[in-house]
Amino acid sequence: MTSTDRIDRQGLEDRRLRAAELFAAGVGQAEVARQLGVSRQSVNRWHARFKQAGAQALASRGPTGYPARLSDQDLERLTALLLQGAAAHGFTGELWTVARITQLISREFGVAYHPSHVWWLLRHRLAWSPQRPVRQAKERDQAAVDQWVTERWPKIKETPDGAEPAWSSSTSLV
Repeated sequence: MTSTDRIDRQGLEDRRLRAAELFAAGVGQAEVARQLGVSRQSVNRWHARFKQAGAQALASRGPTGYPARLSDQDLERLTALLLQGAAAHGFTGELWTVARITQLISREFGVAYHPSHVWWLLRHRLAWSPQRPVRQAKERDQAAVDQWVTERWPKIKETPDGAEPAWSSSTSLV
C-alpha cells in the first residue's frame, strides 16, 4: 500500500464522518449530498448505516482485497537487486525483462507472480517506466556517420540545380 492509498482512504473516511455530523444535526440527505459533492445514492447508504450503528459505522474498515505479498521493505530490496543489473543475478546481458524480474522475485522472495502483475508492480508500486536499449551496429563508425549527416545528406536533400520541387499530385493547384 502506498502513502497515496492511505491519504485517499483517510479523505474518504473524513467525508463520511462529516456526513455523520450533518445527519446528527438534522440536515437532510439531499443537502448532505450537495454539501459534500457526492451522489444521493452514497448518502442514502451512509444514512442507513448511520441510523443502524451511529458514526462509527462510517469509519474506514481498512484496506480491501488481499494483503500485498511483497512489503514496502521487500520492494526496496527488489529495487536494490534490480539496480545491481541482470548479469549480477545470473542472466546473460544487462537487459531486464518482465520474465527475468518474475524469476528474480520467485527466487529471492519465494513469491510467484504472473508476469503481467510484475509489470503492474514495476509501473505502479515502484514507478519505473519501460526502457528500450538503443540498438547500434557493433561496427558503427560514428565519425563516418557524422560526416555523412553534415556533408552528404544536405546535398541529397537539395533539389537538382536549385529547381522548384515538383508536385506529385495530378490535380492542379490553380
